Amino acid sequence: MKIDRPLLKLPRLYDAERLADEIRALPPSAWLPHPGKVVGNDAVPMITPNGAITNAFAGPMAPTEHLLACPYILDIMADIEAVWGRSRLMGLAAGAVVPEHVDVGHYWRTHFRIHIPVITNPKVVFTCEGEMVNMAPGECWIFDSFRTHDVYNGGSDKRVHLVLDTVGGEKLWDLIREAEAVNRDQLRMIAVEPGSVDKSGIRYEKVNTPDIMSVWEVRCHVSFLLDQAPRTEPFPKVLQLIDRFLHHWGALWAEFGSAHEGLAHYHRAIADIRARLGREGASRIVLPNGVTLDRALNELVFMAAAPTPAPTAPQPAVVVAR
Repeated sequence: MKIDRPLLKLPRLYDAERLADEIRALPPSAWLPHPGKVVGNDAVPMITPNGAITNAFAGPMAPTEHLLACPYILDIMADIEAVWGRSRLMGLAAGAVVPEHVDVGHYWRTHFRIHIPVITNPKVVFTCEGEMVNMAPGECWIFDSFRTHDVYNGGSDKRVHLVLDTVGGEKLWDLIREAEAVNRDQLRMIAVEPGSVDKSGIRYEKVNTPDIMSVWEVRCHVSFLLDQAPRTEPFPKVLQLIDRFLHHWGALWAEFGSAHEGLAHYHRAIADIRARLGREGASRIVLPNGVTLDRALNELVFMAAAPTPAPTAPQPAVVVAR
């Protein structure tokens, strides 16, 4: 999710010692290796589809057994009042890195990522688009994941962050606007004590990925990317191709909507625009974050716009004469 600054500290301060106590009480078996096998990175699933121990992104979200064992983390979630998606405790071993990257896919376009450092040290450096910060224990940060970012733990101990993903909520947006209105050192921090908030209203995502993406969502994401694209060659021709695709998708949406009987048509439309953009050289158009336009369109729109592969149509029953 894009914000006005690479890194933004929110006006909240949480009890890092209480958080650390809860996390140290979790069993070692709660920590899972990074799904991409990034060395030195591990995590504890806290909110997942149906509360299962998984790294999956999609599906109705619920707390895992590990989150239910951490009442102060639930206090933090209740304080922010957002609708919560997949969330984890994320570990980074001494000397380990999260390599520089940009989060491009549909999930990242629709979610904020909140970082609350729990166990850290002054040599942990979080960098986003060249801005470097050491996030102190108990602080609350968000960052623009559509910019290049990386993390390095230069200390001698494991770093642990509580990482909460959310589509947002009114209070979170107010906190963001409050933080954007002042310099970081002028921010009025509000401490949130354990047990000081009502946890009964914590909300979790039920819908987080489109089945078949509506023409309006497709147009929204495409506009987001085109607004950032440089107007150099071959942009004019690429724009014509994308306009043609959007009108075609709109016609398919009017005919089929989210009905799966239209999947073959949606898939052909995606295959056709991918091929046309490839021939026209859309990979030569580079966004400010260094991501090529064809990659961004593919990960944000084409890979998420319709489920793949298409369900196999039922075959008619064979009637044998007797």
